[in-house]
Amino acid sequence: MITWHFKKFEDLTTTELYNIIQLRIEVFVIEQNAPYQDCDGKDFESLHMYGTIGDKVVAYARGIPAGITYDEPCLGRVVTSPEYRGKKYGAHVVMLALEAMKTNFKTSNCRISAQLYLQEFYESYGFVRVSDVYLEDGLPHVEMLRD
Repeated sequence: MITWHFKKFEDLTTTELYNIIQLRIEVFVIEQNAPYQDCDGKDFESLHMYGTIGDKVVAYARGIPAGITYDEPCLGRVVTSPEYRGKKYGAHVVMLALEAMKTNFKTSNCRISAQLYLQEFYESYGFVRVSDVYLEDGLPHVEMLRD
């Protein structure tokens, strides 16, 4: 059974933070072969939404307040553990993250830098593509906005 958590950075335990960063690196750096600095300084101000089964983080997303990455709040680092894919945990964490961000940031506006292959996935949550394709960490991305 998955348990969902919503925490500010200062409320994360060191073990929770370690497990979150471990999952992000496993997928974004190792699996996608995109070496980049995952610890970008934005976690301190972000809302962290994640699902656990036992002690394992199986899905995660972070919500960044407006004015840090974009003028609008930003959803990012959306990830599902490879061994738990196909169970809709990624879809669930996005839905819960958007609700939590609306409550905490007092707006439903949200901007994302989405990997191109996920454009239709994010469109199903009301995001609209607002940019041409660009490379970010060697992977094709598009900017998307939700009003």
